Amino acid sequence: MFDFHVVGGAALRTLIDVSRPDIVETVRSAYLTHDAGDSVNPNSYFLRFPEKPDARIIALPAHLGGEYGVSGIKWIASYPRNIERNIPRASAALLLNDHETGYPFACLEASQISSARTAASAVLGAQELTGGRTADRITLVGAGVIARTIADFFAAQSWSVDSFVVHDREPSYAAALARHVTGLGYRAEQEDSFERATAESDVIVFATTAPKPWVTRADAFGAGQTVLNISLRDLGPDLIAGAQNVLDDIDHCLTADTSPHLAEQRLGHRDFIDGTLAQVLRGQITPAIDRPRVFSPFGLGVLDLAVGQRLYQQAVEKGLAVPVPGFFGETQRWS
Repeated sequence: MFDFHVVGGAALRTLIDVSRPDIVETVRSAYLTHDAGDSVNPNSYFLRFPEKPDARIIALPAHLGGEYGVSGIKWIASYPRNIERNIPRASAALLLNDHETGYPFACLEASQISSARTAASAVLGAQELTGGRTADRITLVGAGVIARTIADFFAAQSWSVDSFVVHDREPSYAAALARHVTGLGYRAEQEDSFERATAESDVIVFATTAPKPWVTRADAFGAGQTVLNISLRDLGPDLIAGAQNVLDDIDHCLTADTSPHLAEQRLGHRDFIDGTLAQVLRGQITPAIDRPRVFSPFGLGVLDLAVGQRLYQQAVEKGLAVPVPGFFGETQRWS
């Protein structure tokens, strides 16, 4: 009951590298458990700083029932200016709590867990909305850690892709990601023009740090294109209003000035929302063929719990978790 372990980033990298397909299935299961109502997922809490308006630290508390039975919280910092120093934008820790007693039993380095569950969600959404694991062309908009991780998950899920196109406002970042994708066994190129990068693509992935919409034309995408709105704030309200919109959780996603939230504010209703990815998984929503399909995942804390618990269990089994003896100072109320 009073065991406590720490799982560091090096151990998690080793585990994630060999378990990406399992992580996708874990995310699928977590979405369905959440959809069944066996979860508690409060709104995220944003800590912001007047002198650093682009930076934030976010608390995501959650509980996931079903086969998981775990509670916890992810504490994740997003400092976009970190990339100017060639260090990752995000850093995070995940604390897992036993549902029976409430006692925490593990602390995990969580930036990799966060990017892995985000990538797994994106690739799962792409699979369900396109109806398979085949694309003539996939465009990655934004060439950072999240886009790189999404590319890794496409490869781990054995997607058949004729070519990847990478677009980033910083050409050197796009070139680096294109080289990475080539190393995964795909043909990849960078494209400085956003319009040319996206015009013929089956799947378009947004993984940027954009604070507000910059793709605002209502006809920016065509019927049948699948858009993974991972960074949530790139797309304008008119574009959202004309698309089939699938979210991970409607109430959560319609907050914090996300693209769907801005569309709700503009239109004054939620009628443009078609439903959730869980409804697609259950066959209750059919992907549209007469308009673009946009998947906007806000990023639920229950996903971090599900993936974090699985990786924690693997770390303990493989001897990669570091025990902390005596972490709790008192284990009895009275001697």
